[in-house]
Amino acid sequence: MASEIALSRPRQVMRAASDTPAWRRPWALVAWAVLALVAFWVATGTTPVAFVHLWKWSPALLRGLLANIEISVLAMALGTLAGLVVGALSLSPLRVLRVVTRWYVQVFRNAPVLVLIYFTTYVFPFELHLVSWTFPFPDWIKVVLGLALPASANVAEIFRGAIQSIPSAQWEAAQSLAFRRSEIFRLIVLPQCLRRMLPPWMNLYASITMSTALASLVGVHDVVDTAQIASNTVARTDFTILVYFTLLGLFFAYCYPIARATRALERRHDRH
Repeated sequence: MASEIALSRPRQVMRAASDTPAWRRPWALVAWAVLALVAFWVATGTTPVAFVHLWKWSPALLRGLLANIEISVLAMALGTLAGLVVGALSLSPLRVLRVVTRWYVQVFRNAPVLVLIYFTTYVFPFELHLVSWTFPFPDWIKVVLGLALPASANVAEIFRGAIQSIPSAQWEAAQSLAFRRSEIFRLIVLPQCLRRMLPPWMNLYASITMSTALASLVGVHDVVDTAQIASNTVARTDFTILVYFTLLGLFFAYCYPIARATRALERRHDRH
């Protein structure tokens, strides 16, 4: 009886939180307070100078954040494709393939992201020459490749762990029903793997997104580079502090919903 009460308490807490009106939740109260403060400044004409400059630079900061998001999406897409291939090879019956993929995963999972970004920046050429044509190889593509390497290694581990988490009894039961191996993988194993892979994959994407802040160190015009330009242009200490707090807020506003969605998926997976 006591255990049933203990198990029911988290559900009651979650139900009470979900029943709270949206306007009374903490994030909504903070938003209302900020709006009230801005309205007061506008009505009284007492807006601080730093906030005036921030308002002027906000479109450029948002464009810079869009560049970071584009880099993270491309890096995660390439990393996911490569990671699925590497993860599949890590389960190969050939020992050589397993050893190679294991070293690939260990090297790129444990390498600093900044080192990988510098590596791809200076190893790859700045221009590609094909016959009589010359194509530029911009720095942002190199950053995408530098972030895709650790992403692929982590996705490979996520995929391998998801495959190995499927009980062998499901394979044996499907084989007893005359399913081919490809059908077992496509119809039974893969759907369960996707559900188990999604929460850690989303966490990895949030981590890759935050790592895009390093792109400015190799000359990419992103949100961090825009903030540095704004700080040097305005040349006010209060504005510098404000603009970097704004950077924190922008990354938080983009990554926090991903974290909440990840937790929701994990709770749903635990129930099922």
